[in-house]
Amino acid sequence: MTLDLPMERWTLVEATREQGRLRPDAPFLSFEDGDPLTYGQFDALTDAVATALADLGVDEGHRVLGLLTNSRAFMVLMVATYKRRAIFVPVNTELKGAFLEHQVRNSEPTVIAVDDELLPLFGAVDTKGLEINSTIVVGTSASSGLPEPLARSTELAYQPLENTPVRPDALLDPRPQDTCTIMYTSGTTGPSKGVLMPQAHCYLFGVGAADVMDLTDHDRYFVCMPLFHANGLFMQVIPTLLTGGSAHVTKRFSVSSWLDDVIAQEATVTNALGVMPEFIFRSPPSDRDQSHQLRRVMAIPVAEEWADAFEARFGVGIVQGFGMTEINMVAYSDPTEPVEAGCAGYPLSEHFDIIIGDPATDEEVPVGSVGEILVRPRSPFCFNVGYHRMPEKTVEAWRNLWFHTGDAGRMDDKGRLHFVDRINDRIRRRGENISSYEVEQVLNAHPAVVESAAIGVKVEGAGGEEEIKAVVAVQPGSDQVEPVAFLDWCVERMPRYAVPRYLEFVQELDKTASGKIRKQALRDAGVSDTTWDRDSVGYQIKRG
Repeated sequence: MTLDLPMERWTLVEATREQGRLRPDAPFLSFEDGDPLTYGQFDALTDAVATALADLGVDEGHRVLGLLTNSRAFMVLMVATYKRRAIFVPVNTELKGAFLEHQVRNSEPTVIAVDDELLPLFGAVDTKGLEINSTIVVGTSASSGLPEPLARSTELAYQPLENTPVRPDALLDPRPQDTCTIMYTSGTTGPSKGVLMPQAHCYLFGVGAADVMDLTDHDRYFVCMPLFHANGLFMQVIPTLLTGGSAHVTKRFSVSSWLDDVIAQEATVTNALGVMPEFIFRSPPSDRDQSHQLRRVMAIPVAEEWADAFEARFGVGIVQGFGMTEINMVAYSDPTEPVEAGCAGYPLSEHFDIIIGDPATDEEVPVGSVGEILVRPRSPFCFNVGYHRMPEKTVEAWRNLWFHTGDAGRMDDKGRLHFVDRINDRIRRRGENISSYEVEQVLNAHPAVVESAAIGVKVEGAGGEEEIKAVVAVQPGSDQVEPVAFLDWCVERMPRYAVPRYLEFVQELDKTASGKIRKQALRDAGVSDTTWDRDSVGYQIKRG
């Protein structure tokens, strides 16, 4: 059961303080490396680091950007930032080049916190005009100094921050309506958008997940998804905080060690997004498949061909749902009903209105008809409050007093929401929402490229997700662009997950009369005889 706090106290700082008071010695978080934390230690350390941030000039509304792996430092720094009524900006640790630069420049942080092994990623980031006061380096090895773009800021090691004497005047209590987090999500016709998330919005993510997973203080969450995404952070760690259980956080998901890890950690619940549950199911069966304490797995999405078999093989119940960083989780399936592919479940009608609208008019369509999923909040501050410094994108999403998800769905006669497909240009791969625009911006910078189109193509074994195909129009005389060399060029300039699997080189891209690339025709063509597949030559992209 979750903390019994009234909505006017729905902040993650209140939750941290309350659990620190109620169960100071109870285990809260453990990590793949680094010391575990009790609830009392977590509250005390976040007070100390909040005081240190105050000394660094972090005030209300300032941004603290974290390029941090799943770690104790990530969680402590986040809540410490909240205790200054400041805004935490967690960014994807695979970002590099223009992808990273956009998020740094858009968020304009006062302080940057970065794992020492990730410091080189800032080498190509232009920070001119930004007032970055300090860079906090997290890690066990001594830093060799800041990259040139950060050289104007003060370099600090993270660990001493936890030893800062607490000053009560440095600790501020945020309100439910205060923006506390900016999470970047995929753009389609432009760069990634920073979602402005109030305290109550982040809190409600945890309430909904705790309820559907039926969490108590006896549960242990196994968290193998990145904390810089809402699922890992707000749908696993935060529901743990709200219910007084414990969570074990690993650096990343590994299909080969998943079962061993959930057994060793005595985990009772976990989440698996995108292709993760199918990868787990396709792993070789073992006589240890039910030698664990898992009772429930949140898996989004599932497929008809393996959903029931997954539950039977591992002896667990599957929960599905529908949500976005912008809108929270607005629907969950009923764990007592048979699992059904695509069924996101029943709307959380206490907190949200949901309709299926005609994409042309936003008028509600009949039950069973497919349209766009439109959502609006019923509870104050439990929804995004816009896109950071992108007012035109905020207005575009909020048409006719509905937030437009860009996803197609339908309602059934039981009142359950079903996800059908994406409407817009987002590409969903390996749990990441990828901006086709940002991929194309990098591709178009290649000296042999005139223009390009990045699309998602469905392939067998991808669990309903997509692989990226780049259709590239090349300069005259560049007919023989070598695919491996082209990918090598891409790897240096974009995150690992955004590098295309498929390449197709053409003389020109077909366009509409208004000059727009006919992307739907490219999607319909899919993978053809003229498409080059990097898997055909065993091309591998190394991590980091």
